[in-house]
Amino acid sequence: MANHLKGITTDTTKVLEQEIPASMEERGMEEVKPSAVEDKAAAEEAVEERVAQEKTEDSTAQNKETEEREMEGEVEVVTPCPTENHGLQGTIKGHDLFGYVGIEAVLDQMRRKTMKAGFEFNIMVVGQSGLGKSTLVNTLFKSKVSRKSCSLNYEEKISKTVQLQSVSHVIEEKGVKMKLTVIDTPGFGDQINNENCWEPIVSYVNEQYERYLKEELYVNRKPRIPDTRVHCCVYFLPATGHWLRPIDVEFMKRLGKIVSIVPIIAKADTLTMEERQEFKQRIRQDLKANGIRVYPQTEYDEDPEDRILNDKIRENIPFAVVGTDKEHQVNGNKVLGRKTKWGIIEVENVAHCEFTNLRDLLIRSHLQDLKDVTHNIHYETFRVRRLNESNLTVHGLALSCFPMENGTHGTNGTSDRSESESHL
Repeated sequence: MANHLKGITTDTTKVLEQEIPASMEERGMEEVKPSAVEDKAAAEEAVEERVAQEKTEDSTAQNKETEEREMEGEVEVVTPCPTENHGLQGTIKGHDLFGYVGIEAVLDQMRRKTMKAGFEFNIMVVGQSGLGKSTLVNTLFKSKVSRKSCSLNYEEKISKTVQLQSVSHVIEEKGVKMKLTVIDTPGFGDQINNENCWEPIVSYVNEQYERYLKEELYVNRKPRIPDTRVHCCVYFLPATGHWLRPIDVEFMKRLGKIVSIVPIIAKADTLTMEERQEFKQRIRQDLKANGIRVYPQTEYDEDPEDRILNDKIRENIPFAVVGTDKEHQVNGNKVLGRKTKWGIIEVENVAHCEFTNLRDLLIRSHLQDLKDVTHNIHYETFRVRRLNESNLTVHGLALSCFPMENGTHGTNGTSDRSESESHL
């Protein structure tokens, strides 16, 4: 330390010698010597400046070293951020911890709790008869879950109206239980006059929102509210190879505002690969031209990683799918497929159809996101609208019941008003 200060004093003396002007005698004038106090003050000031400069240099070097270590992944950054109490809140992670805490065990706790309680998933299939709605649902979940498969002595008849029918199952896989509800829409688009055939479906979706809202508003609520809301609507498009039909446009335009819609091309094996690509491109153009919102919407992307994944999905919508619940032998392996005279169409082969893309979207990658969008977006929009309507109604009743100056109540609006006017 003494050597360090000695070096600083020597450097300071050199600086002072550079700053001392030429003597008076050299300029032919009488020399006036500065006082000892002034020399001491100047020296101390120079020492302080040099120490401050060295501290700044050390801090800069340390920051540079830290940045280099961060680039190598050796140090985790702790960024303080202001809180509501005007304090600082730091993020501690990585090597900043003294040892293992066990925070990650929360995920195991959540997993065990979810496995015990299970969860619900409600899917609606909409389309004309004969497009393979029941077969596709059975293929998705690899079990007999469709309404047609569960009904004994089932005879398919064309309904005169759209009557929604649902069937529920509890599916268990590797200890995880899921209550699956499949809502079918027999009679949709099968009539000569299909005017307003989507209204029963819109009413059904809103009724489930209303039922959930009533359960929430009870004073003594259930520990777990039964969720019957429609989490996803799979809309079946016939493989015509042309443009969207007017009924398709009107349905998706109305339903897209209250539920997540995933359009698919049913029985896509009836189209060639070229016809399939042209048809998909025309459908995407129609969806964009009519402002139809299909899942996943771009405004629901939470981060760049989700955006990249969802962009790939949006590029393939609508999915050209083939459904079947029959297995066939292909190269010694059992596969789900449709057998024809010229070969077997493998359902789970991406070279044959896009069924695996649809399954991954609905079950493996976006099932929870579909439920979150239903609760946070569609149901929240319905809840705000209904509560605003209720507030307006309650406010109007309160005004009508408010006591007037003559002591009467305005429950009978017109009669009370006429009496008050006659008194005037």
